[in-house]
Amino acid sequence: MAQKSTIYKVELSVSDMDRHYYETHKLTVAKHPSETDERMMVRLVAFALNAHEHLEMTKGISTDDEPDIWQKSLSGELELWVALGLPSEKIIRQS
Repeated sequence: MAQKSTIYKVELSVSDMDRHYYETHKLTVAKHPSETDERMMVRLVAFALNAHEHLEMTKGISTDDEPDIWQKSLSGELELWVALGLPSEKIIRQS
């Protein structure tokens, strides 16, 4: 039987004086069985550095066609794509 993701509940308070962004985000973070604790924490740091009301954590490591974090406009257009680690050759060719 395959291992299931570990679910973490995170309350992240962001106070970014450079962007004048002050908000608390309640996140549910799924840690894939093959993901290390360090990589999960880097995802949280990347979220904090790019915090926005429309920023979302995605399926990340378990899918090839999604980044770790993205931000979409209200009309569904992609505004921000944050992928951690080394990109695959396939993704680089698509760019």
